[in-house]
Amino acid sequence: MTPLARSKSLIDAFLDMAAAERGAAKNTLDAYARDLDDYARHLARSEKTPLDAASENVSAFLERLEAQGLKTSSAARKLSAVRQLHRFLVADGLRADNPCAIVDGPRRGRALPKILSVAEVDRLLGAAEADAPDDARPGEALRRLRLACLTELLYATGLRVSELVALPKSVARGREPLIAVRGKGGRERLAPISTRAREKIRAYRAALERLRPSAAAGPFLFPADSESGHLTRQAFARELKSAAAAAGLPAAKVSPHVLRHAFASHLLQNGADLRAVQELLGHADIATTQIYTHVLDERMKAMVRDLHPLGDG
Repeated sequence: MTPLARSKSLIDAFLDMAAAERGAAKNTLDAYARDLDDYARHLARSEKTPLDAASENVSAFLERLEAQGLKTSSAARKLSAVRQLHRFLVADGLRADNPCAIVDGPRRGRALPKILSVAEVDRLLGAAEADAPDDARPGEALRRLRLACLTELLYATGLRVSELVALPKSVARGREPLIAVRGKGGRERLAPISTRAREKIRAYRAALERLRPSAAAGPFLFPADSESGHLTRQAFARELKSAAAAAGLPAAKVSPHVLRHAFASHLLQNGADLRAVQELLGHADIATTQIYTHVLDERMKAMVRDLHPLGDG
């Protein structure tokens, strides 16, 4: 059975339950069917079904709806249907978790949740790489070096935070301008790495090998005492918000995902091709990358204004 056929079977079971147990009206059932068909087709593009969809798949579905220009109210309705489907699957014991639990609903009037300017990113990087005071404990100095490394590396590569914290320590040994990254669905891609990022990696790893040689011997670039064996996404996010506060930026405006947005937006502002940015971000579908088309629109307006013989320039 194909992923799409499997998804439709699950949706039919949900609709049967909604009709029998909730007494849902025909119009309601028809709306659920349409909205969930959209969701099923979205998942099928990644060979997924509601049984193995992750929160990232649900978020990508919302981003796709936004890129298509769907009204916020319509996107919220579709998300409601998806949430109910996943609650049904959990209640019926078909899956143990609900991937919608940590997905925020669509918010009105924003193509991107939060955007950092180049100047703001510079301030954030400066705060992240600030040296520890002379009387700081060795562990604090190591944490500062790790934060500087993580922040620089994230902005240089545009990695998902889950990809960043799980990087292997072999990344530290390479000298090439690209690193291999295993992303969603086991797909591999190449990500750029700047000279500055490599310098931060070398400084951090040298301190790690000196201060925590047993941790440095492990397989991860950023080892930690966690179940996974590497730094958690949540721990990095907390440290990044502390750096934001030190840089005079609202903590609510800064997160690892916002730096990924900055990577893509700033590339496009400077002339990068949307398809190339899609590859760098590891998006399987160009529609997901099209949330950045507002950047291209502004660039094209500026190009016409400055270069066209009848422009305003």
